[in-house]
Amino acid sequence: MGIFNIFNKEKKETLDKGLSRTKESVFSKLTRAIAGKSKVDDDVLDNLEEVLITSDVGVETTLKIISRIEKRASRDKYINTQELTVILREEIAALLAENNRAEDAGDFALPEDLKPYVIMVVGVNGVGKTTTIGKLAYRFKQMGKNVYLGAADTFRAAAVEQLVIWSERVGVPVVKQKMGADPASVAFDTLTSAKANDADVVIIDTAGRLHNKINLMNELGKIKNVMNKVVPGAPHEVLLVLDGSTGQNAFEQAKQFTAATEVNALAITKLDGTAKGGVVIGISDHFRIPVRYIGLGEGIEDLQAFDKKAFVDSLFGNEK
Repeated sequence: MGIFNIFNKEKKETLDKGLSRTKESVFSKLTRAIAGKSKVDDDVLDNLEEVLITSDVGVETTLKIISRIEKRASRDKYINTQELTVILREEIAALLAENNRAEDAGDFALPEDLKPYVIMVVGVNGVGKTTTIGKLAYRFKQMGKNVYLGAADTFRAAAVEQLVIWSERVGVPVVKQKMGADPASVAFDTLTSAKANDADVVIIDTAGRLHNKINLMNELGKIKNVMNKVVPGAPHEVLLVLDGSTGQNAFEQAKQFTAATEVNALAITKLDGTAKGGVVIGISDHFRIPVRYIGLGEGIEDLQAFDKKAFVDSLFGNEK
C-alpha cells in the first residue's frame, strides 16, 4: 500500500471515529422513526423531521430536506422505508455540494497567486480558535510553507501565551506585542514581517468577544483595513471557528460574526465525542459559507480539510 493510500486510510478512520456518536444517534432515531412502517408516508416524514431537528441540523435545513424527499416520493409514487436512508444521504450530499465550493476536495491547498495568503481567524473564546490556528500552521508547515502567526487577541494573556506555545510546538514564528496593545498594530507588524521574510501564509488570531457587536465590527474592520494596506486584498480568508458540540448555539455565534464581518470560510471543531455533527449540514446550508475544516480530536493532525463526500460517506456508511 502506497503512502498516499495509507494517509487516506488514516484520514478516513479519524473521520469515522470522530463522527461515530453522531452516526449512532441519527441511525437509532431513524430506526425508531420508521419502525412498523413499510412506506414513506406523512407519519414517517413527520418523524424524520423530528430526527433531523434533534440532530442539530436546524429547522430551515430540515424543512428543505423534507420538502425534497416529499417531491421524490410524489414523483416516484412509492418509496419504501428501506430506501429512505439512501434518499436522505443523497439529499444531504446535494445540499453540501450546493453550499461548498466545487473545488473543495478535502485538502489544505492554498492559491498559488496570493503570497502571502492571509487568514484572519474569528470566533468566541473557548471554541478552539487558537488550537485550530496551531493545527493549521502545522499542516501548512508540513506542506513546506513558510508560516507566520500573529497574536492579535491582545485582550487575553492566555490567548497570546497559547499561540506562542503552538508556534514553538510547530516551529513557526509568532508576532506579538504587550497585553492591551492595538490588535490592528499587531496585524500590521505581522504582515510587514511576513512580507520581509517571504512568508507563504499568515494566520492572524483575533479577540473572541460578542458582548457588543458594534465594537466587534469596528475592531475587525480596522484590522482588515490595516492588513489591506500592507498586503492588498488581505485578508483573503476570514475563517470563523465554531464549536460543533454546542449545536444550536453555534448557529447563533455564526449569525453574530457573519453580521460583524465578511466571513468566507468556516471551521467546525470538537465534532469528536458529540452527537451534534448534524450542525455541519445546517450551518453550511443556512449561511451559504463553505466549511473548510473540521476538528475531530485533540491531536495535532486531527484537524481535517472538509471533504463533503467523505463526510456523507462516514455519516451514512460507504454502502450506496
